[in-house]
Amino acid sequence: MEALLAELRAAVGPGAVLTDADVTSAYERDMMPLAPFGQPLAVVLPTSAEQVQAVVRACAAAGTPIVPRGAGSGLSGAANAVAGCVVLVTTKMNGIVEIDPDNRLAVVEPGVVNLDLRGAVEKHGLFYPPDPSSYDWCTIGGNLSTNAGGLCCVKYGVTTDSVLGLEVVLADGSLLKTGRRTVKGVAGYDLTKLFVGSEGTLGVITRATLALRPLPQAPSTLVATFDNTADAGAAVARVVREGVVPSLMEIMDRTSIEAVERYLKTDLNAGAALLICQSDAGGEAARRELAAIEQVCVDSGADLTYATDDLSEGRDLLTARRAVLTALEVYGAWLTDDVCVPRTRIAELIAGCELISAEVRLRIAVVGHAGDGNMHPTIVYDPGSEDEFARAREAFDRILGLGLSLGGTVTGEHGIGRIKRDWLATEIGPVGLRVHREIKKALDPGNLFNPGSMFSP
Repeated sequence: MEALLAELRAAVGPGAVLTDADVTSAYERDMMPLAPFGQPLAVVLPTSAEQVQAVVRACAAAGTPIVPRGAGSGLSGAANAVAGCVVLVTTKMNGIVEIDPDNRLAVVEPGVVNLDLRGAVEKHGLFYPPDPSSYDWCTIGGNLSTNAGGLCCVKYGVTTDSVLGLEVVLADGSLLKTGRRTVKGVAGYDLTKLFVGSEGTLGVITRATLALRPLPQAPSTLVATFDNTADAGAAVARVVREGVVPSLMEIMDRTSIEAVERYLKTDLNAGAALLICQSDAGGEAARRELAAIEQVCVDSGADLTYATDDLSEGRDLLTARRAVLTALEVYGAWLTDDVCVPRTRIAELIAGCELISAEVRLRIAVVGHAGDGNMHPTIVYDPGSEDEFARAREAFDRILGLGLSLGGTVTGEHGIGRIKRDWLATEIGPVGLRVHREIKKALDPGNLFNPGSMFSP
């Protein structure tokens, strides 16, 4: 191991190889409390693709696994260390290499913070759509590895929908270039999409070419309150059926509403469910979109609707949605789930979570991206109680099972990581799992990258 550490220091510089356990412990896990993790041999912080290649070659020769990591904002354990591994952190590779306004693209390194990229391209009248809730500190590399989503997915899709090409260091240290800079391109297998969402199990992403959009208009906002979640769910399904595509459509259940009311010291007067929608079409087009959604809400039984073009007021209304997780911390630690169901079955998911909450005797708040069916049931528990922790884990798994039973998937945007390996096997079946393993073996025959994440070898 001393020989490997010497090679790593030669590759990236002595100051970029961390071995003190008190320091490396900060890199052992992401934000998912249930996922297992181990103590790494070292943490390395390269600053270039060439340094990544040197690190990979050294680890491959020594038979030491590599766990790629960004900022650690993930919620699946996909960046968790395994015992004796090298954690390869890409946050110092944070250059915005190019912004090409004429072709609406940007070329970036993986350590660029999502919000910093959005701010940089906005100066050119452009927009990078993916917006995870941690967009002010998560990095593009982590977003790519987990195929992150966000509040705007209903209109703009997840991360992969904005990726044109990648540069990836493979297990033999070679640098693979995938994709293109053109709008269209169908040459060969779509290797770009293979690596997006692969959670660091196939290679280390060192550069990305990203598609940009024209900067949207300032959003207009609509809120609607409902006495029961079934009516709110019916409103969501009808909005989709009628072809209206807002830039944001979020839902909160009664438990999350009550938590936010207590935290913000306000009265939302929202009943059993609150629907928040935005349109960034601008001007009359936005007013028409929101008027159509408002009519759907009224026809579906909404108790109250309110629309505004005022930006400050719109931000205040959206604050309630963004404050949910912080508000729940008043009651204890939280464990957020991530299931996606058909939009016609959102109300059933919320009702099922209410039943699970009663049976495990823990608070469960449901918020989510109603426009695409991606829900985040969040379980609150006392981290100092082994009994409550066990019940929280039971609730977590039962919610995943509920999502699958409703025709959904066990993850809409957080990924599989180390916490949902068994659930991936259940969802994709034995043939799907075999194909995953064969792809992994073809690209990473020594099981070098992130071993044990997503599925066992």
